[in-house]
Amino acid sequence: MTDAGQRCLGHSTNLVGRPPDWLASCAFNEAPAPLHIWGVREMNPSLFAMLDKAETLAEAGGAFLVYMIAMFGLDDEQRDGGAGKRRFRSSFLRLIQGWSFDSNGPEGAVLKGWVESRFGVCPSFHKGIIAQFSDPAWAGYVEEKMASGFHNNAIWVQLDLLFEFCQWAIARFAFPGQTHLTLFRGVNGFDEHRIVERIDRRAAVVRLNNLVSFTTDRSVADCFGDRILTARVPLAKVLFFNGLLPATLPRGEAEVLALGGEYRVRVDYV
Repeated sequence: MTDAGQRCLGHSTNLVGRPPDWLASCAFNEAPAPLHIWGVREMNPSLFAMLDKAETLAEAGGAFLVYMIAMFGLDDEQRDGGAGKRRFRSSFLRLIQGWSFDSNGPEGAVLKGWVESRFGVCPSFHKGIIAQFSDPAWAGYVEEKMASGFHNNAIWVQLDLLFEFCQWAIARFAFPGQTHLTLFRGVNGFDEHRIVERIDRRAAVVRLNNLVSFTTDRSVADCFGDRILTARVPLAKVLFFNGLLPATLPRGEAEVLALGGEYRVRVDYV
């Protein structure tokens, strides 16, 4: 079954200066352009000056964490409230960790909301299919993405910095000169990933969520479903990859978080 007549939900504006429909299309994936969130590098010149002095990715990741701790008070020693009481401060690290446990949880909603805000591409799934703004799943997603507990510490600004650091690290250390990664995703069906076009038995255009997890390791994808989607993912769409930061987040699944939309994929059966 295909739904080629139905497009991804999105907004007409964003913070990267690229049309959202194009960002979510196979055309962008096949010929990507650089993506930068307006003003992030310009407003944080000291961070990127410090990064430019790094000689390895590990050194750069450590410098980035030091900067984020200083800017947003992410370490345990910086407390508010006095008398030993600690005021919860939302952190991009907690969001990434929460996503790894459940991409349809509250942390996942905040991350999908950041993609919607910055890139203009809305989610297509959050605990249910989102095909239009009147869907019940949309209301649940909006409620979770705007939960006050996650928005007391400029969380989307933290994610802006993470994205820009990731793009800097890709070009400088991780994948210099490359434009794409071949990545894998295991699924049990296409409830979350709607088929836009069936090319043949093993090839299709599939609409992925606005933020989606892949893995660099095919054997890891085998553990997550009986169908393996193989896609060429533009590095311009990558928000996070294992090894970006030093020993802070789980590394076992060789995970890559990337912006979604429509992808041309190969479908293999385990």
